Amino acid sequence: MTVCGLVTNSQEPVPLKSISVDVVVRGFVADVVSELRYQNEEKSPVEVVFVFPLDDEAAVYAFEGLIGGTRIEAQIREKKQAEQEYEDALSEGRQAFLLEREANTSDIFTCSLGNLPPNGEATLKLSYVQALAPEPDGAIRFVLPAVLNPRYAPQGSEGGNVTKSIPRLPKGQLPYTLSLSATLESPYGINRVESKCTLEPLRYTAEDRTIAQVSLAEGHQFDQDVELLIYYKDIQKPSALLEAGMPGTAPGSLMGDPALLLTLYPSVPAPKPGQKATGEFLFLLDRSGSMGTCTDPDPSSPRRIQSAKETLIFLLKSLPLGCYFNIYGFGSTHDSFYPQSVEYTQETMSKSLQRVKELQADLGGTEILRPLKAIYSQPCREGYPRQLFVFTDGEVSNTDEVIAEVGRHSSSHRCFSFGIGEGASTALIKGIARAAGGSAEFITGKERMQAKALQSLKKALQPAVTGISLSWDLPPGLKAELVGSGPQVIFQGQRCLIYAQIRGQHQSSGSTEGTVVLQYLFQDQTFKETLGFSLTSQETDRLPVHRLAAQTLLKELEGTGEKEEEKQRLALETSLSSGVVCSQTAYVGVNKELGTALQGPLAHRNIPLACFAECAPPPRSRFSPRLNACHSPMDFSPMDSSPPPPPMPPYLDIAKYPVRGGMALGYAQCAPLRSRLSPRPKVCRSPMDSSSPPPMQNYLNIAKYPDQASGARAIKCERAVPKKIMCCFLRQSPPPPPPAIHNSPSAKSSEPTPKEKESPLLSLVSLQNANGSWPLDSGLANILGLSEAEISSKSPAQVTPDAWATVLALLWLHSRATGQRDEWELLEYKALIWLQATAGSQLAECVKAGNEMLGSSVSPEALGV
Repeated sequence: MTVCGLVTNSQEPVPLKSISVDVVVRGFVADVVSELRYQNEEKSPVEVVFVFPLDDEAAVYAFEGLIGGTRIEAQIREKKQAEQEYEDALSEGRQAFLLEREANTSDIFTCSLGNLPPNGEATLKLSYVQALAPEPDGAIRFVLPAVLNPRYAPQGSEGGNVTKSIPRLPKGQLPYTLSLSATLESPYGINRVESKCTLEPLRYTAEDRTIAQVSLAEGHQFDQDVELLIYYKDIQKPSALLEAGMPGTAPGSLMGDPALLLTLYPSVPAPKPGQKATGEFLFLLDRSGSMGTCTDPDPSSPRRIQSAKETLIFLLKSLPLGCYFNIYGFGSTHDSFYPQSVEYTQETMSKSLQRVKELQADLGGTEILRPLKAIYSQPCREGYPRQLFVFTDGEVSNTDEVIAEVGRHSSSHRCFSFGIGEGASTALIKGIARAAGGSAEFITGKERMQAKALQSLKKALQPAVTGISLSWDLPPGLKAELVGSGPQVIFQGQRCLIYAQIRGQHQSSGSTEGTVVLQYLFQDQTFKETLGFSLTSQETDRLPVHRLAAQTLLKELEGTGEKEEEKQRLALETSLSSGVVCSQTAYVGVNKELGTALQGPLAHRNIPLACFAECAPPPRSRFSPRLNACHSPMDFSPMDSSPPPPPMPPYLDIAKYPVRGGMALGYAQCAPLRSRLSPRPKVCRSPMDSSSPPPMQNYLNIAKYPDQASGARAIKCERAVPKKIMCCFLRQSPPPPPPAIHNSPSAKSSEPTPKEKESPLLSLVSLQNANGSWPLDSGLANILGLSEAEISSKSPAQVTPDAWATVLALLWLHSRATGQRDEWELLEYKALIWLQATAGSQLAECVKAGNEMLGSSVSPEALGV
């Protein structure tokens, strides 16, 4: 059957039977062990290939197998050597397994198990460690990724795209199961655990609630990311963890000396954005086809493009007067609202707001490198620090190339990135933020993008912290050395991780305490953070702190994109000594105890992943075919310079009707996903029938094939990348070419998405002026549920209509949208500055009158009165 554009035989056995995951989360560190159980039910030996995602910052450090009762520990090797050992073992009929990271990205891994004999069983165990970051609400977020969306391969990009070969099955039909159990430890206590997945009740195993256990409910399908939001008590307390080195390893080496992990929360003063804040703010929005899908499988969740548009409105309204800005869109091509950044005024804001509302996911593929180069080709404005905001679902295959381009311009800007929807590439989103000193956020499920985007804007409005340095006070004979270059960026309220190694010999009779001081400059003021720690190191077999330190160093050595020979050599040495996989290494294990080599042909089996069922496509015209299809994120690659129009839902499992009487029928049989179970497959009108407009612009690579039975010609239409979707239609003449669609600001889809209903909050925000005020008009009156005349009649004397309207708008925000304060906090700040200058002496009276009219009880102090 054809599933999500890839052909897979539903009757073909799947050797992977179950995945079992054990997680230990200690503070901000997750140590994960995944067991993959295989069973070969075929009559010949098989090679099983499983492609799966991991977080960009996960440090894979161990791989082993249990095959036929024999435990085999895989060895880390240089990648080419590991691949050769694996191929040699297969050719000799020996059982072997291989784990490697994809060449062009750090968040996709491939696990191969070769020569699994008939009726044979095997268990592969993968271990990795990962540092966890707190969310804006204080939750520690652990994600076991499951969704691996197809990666778009830009034109001219080098290397293959492994996601194109992954078979897909509809949600709920994966033949293997997932179980997950997690042990949580925090010295300050654990409040609760939340998840969009069904969990068993949280069990505390310590009376003081410092240790707890939680697990997935039985029967969970591994067709969505597993997310745990862990809420600790006193999360922002600094901490230090000293871990003993690996026994038997030489002192002075990365793994031989104790490793120290410091967690600090520098008290950078809160930024105070206002009318005098300056900057150049550039917003780069993904408008590829996959942005037309939902952020969550629930059809009621918003489309990615719609969430991004609403977020842009909030960001535009929150910018300070006098800054400069521009908005770019990209897909197969790119465009911008203005040739160069323009000054933020009432006129430019209003004009941009209208154009934002008209944006669609109509630019085809995901060519992010070209718009980045276009942005960097524009000269920076002196005195206006450049801040780049990138919104994308991150489905590209040339990740390393994009990160390298951002890194080359890191001295001229900061980059704040947002990954939208499950399956967004953590390598891309985190990589570009790390390369340009910004921060990365991910929006999944029903999370609101606006809150996280406005948090990032607060960081962007904050002047950069400079002069970051560390000083150590250790007992005689000991010294501390940073692993990597240390902290480069510090933001207000954000956690700062520091890795170091303690070198030298500690005298047992001396002090067992050390101190570190973090010092930095902010707006010409010097700030210091001091943390004391014990020199008594903890011993552990897994060495999570050492692995994380090695991963941090590897990110620096490989993150520039420049293939410097010395850095490549250091990266290879670090990977081999620490066991942490990098782009140059892989794990390989061979069963050398096999007595007799396996005979017979080796069958190749790819493990299927879930076809991430997105929300249904937007309503189309009455002439469009109606299909039940698994809507998967898909981007398109143009055959010419014209960008393709909005994506159509993929046509799955399509077969042509027989030709009768020498005439070709103008119909195609379009079966839903479970066509083999449906006694009456649905029939849809072919888009190539001349009786209806041909909505075939999305089918880009059209070739004609003769029908030998009748002389009629079948039309084969396939999307070029990243997946092939075939529709075979019978016709005696080719259809007319689709009309050209030009990439201009005014160009619209022939079938635009119906306007989404705005929330009251968005409607109110949309009315705000660039200077922070609100006009007294019918739009505001409708939101308040009053008439303009009634509002005007209650206005205090000598107060201008705009000032009265602005007070009412702020009271509405405080009383009706308290839970979304993060989204309108900057808007309020602009409004209060304007009010103080306009009606400062009468604000208290306005607040009292406004409360009486709206029935609210907001205190004047809440508005700074």
